[in-house]
Amino acid sequence: MKSIAKLKSGSYILPIIIVSQFACTSLWFAGNAVLDDLVLKTGLGTEIIGYVLSSVQIGFILGTLVFAIFMIADRFSPSKVFMFSAFSAAICNMVLLFQDISNTTLFMARLGAGFFLAGIYPVGMKIAADYYEKGLGKALGYLVGALVLGTAFPHLLQGLKLSEDYSIVITITTLLTILGGATIYFMVPDGPYRKPSKVLALRAGMALFKIPAFKKAAIGYFGHMWELYAFWAFIPFAIKTYNSIHISHLPFSLWTFSIIGLGGISCAIGGHFALRWGSRKVALISLLLSGVLCIASPLFFLLPSYLFLLAFCLWGMFVVSDSPQFSTLVASAVPLELKGTALTLVNCIGFSISIISIQLLTYWLEVVDSSYIFTVLSIGPILGIWALRKGGLNK
Repeated sequence: MKSIAKLKSGSYILPIIIVSQFACTSLWFAGNAVLDDLVLKTGLGTEIIGYVLSSVQIGFILGTLVFAIFMIADRFSPSKVFMFSAFSAAICNMVLLFQDISNTTLFMARLGAGFFLAGIYPVGMKIAADYYEKGLGKALGYLVGALVLGTAFPHLLQGLKLSEDYSIVITITTLLTILGGATIYFMVPDGPYRKPSKVLALRAGMALFKIPAFKKAAIGYFGHMWELYAFWAFIPFAIKTYNSIHISHLPFSLWTFSIIGLGGISCAIGGHFALRWGSRKVALISLLLSGVLCIASPLFFLLPSYLFLLAFCLWGMFVVSDSPQFSTLVASAVPLELKGTALTLVNCIGFSISIISIQLLTYWLEVVDSSYIFTVLSIGPILGIWALRKGGLNK
């Protein structure tokens, strides 16, 4: 009885959410990690790889749009929404195991996985916000760190070459997603700070932009998202480019895992700094450093391999350490009954922006030297710094 009381009081809640978030988001980049195998299996041409990479993002945008418009995370039990979404995403992921899979089926499977991830990532943050009124920046630092590690995990599985058949990556991420969804449902009750919305207000989400603090935090987040997922998606390409320039053999799957995974650690570290400095300052410093690395990125390809990898590892840390702090600023700027809708809405718009930057980099490959493609991502940090420096965000 004592352990149950502790669980309901929130003592064990954050570790449970962290583990579940990691498990469920492991399928986010599962298709990306085995993309070369899927291209061979389906006959997809390399010219449309950008569209395949973007399919999960498009699904996530559609999902977050639906979740935001109908205020699902605020009107229904977040734990139940999380479980249903996890099980549905797992089913979509399993489609990649089909023996005969067409280009359309592959695209729709990844689209579906992205759609239901809208009930995992922002809803997981909503659950955390329902438990942690104070120290939310630290809590979300660990939570987004789990998302980052989950995102990187398929690259680790592929890099370890546990099987000559890519299906092991898909199988493991599917099972982890089912386990994560069930864990949230059975072990995380609705939080003490949850204030459900009793009325459906279809325009509630867009009305939030009338709140100055929310608007500034959202714009900063959008600048961050311009850079983040395009950088993640093209890390394997950057390493392959370096290998071709220097005739080296850096293992791109393992290094992609390391570069993305270090961002999970930096999210947690940034959460601790946010307790002392505030979320705004941590986000501002992260944006500044990642923006500098964007601009300097062409020089990285001229460096010895250990310095090239060091530069990308640092970039992998700073490119995402601001993410949980933006979510904290967003959640802190809106009424309790609209936290879920606010987090889902900014995710929807932010991921829409990431689609544009991913497609731009895909096009950019045909226009500029490969070592220069990342420079265009500096637009995002510049926009984010502009929004944060305008003031009005004191947390």
